[in-house]
Amino acid sequence: MGYILRVLAAFGLLSLTYNPTQYNFARWAEANWSAQMPLAVLFGLLLLVGYIIYLRATLRSIGLFGMCLVLALVAALLWVASDYGWLSFENPTVNIWLAIVALSVVLGIGLSWSHVRRALSGQADMDDVDE
Repeated sequence: MGYILRVLAAFGLLSLTYNPTQYNFARWAEANWSAQMPLAVLFGLLLLVGYIIYLRATLRSIGLFGMCLVLALVAALLWVASDYGWLSFENPTVNIWLAIVALSVVLGIGLSWSHVRRALSGQADMDDVDE
């Protein structure tokens, strides 16, 4: 259940930043930059904090190679779905949503990997701490 919540939080972060609808930070900030610059900067910084948390945890747990590998697995899964006719890449709106879901899976796995490794191996990961 925790993994699903982490993926959903990543999906929320990514879709709040940009999505194909008109309800996203990028379009709102562009339309309201001159009238509400302080609020746009505040929201942008809040999103940046979310990205730093997710990217730092993901890079520390699975690294850049792991991120690329998970993204390649998701891409291969989408390719299989397309090859079997379950999915079409002709609609750009759907493609953007698929990209958001794919990146959410990568970030969710990155944030959850320490929990998965501990469950599989019984070994806990922790930062180096001088005591």
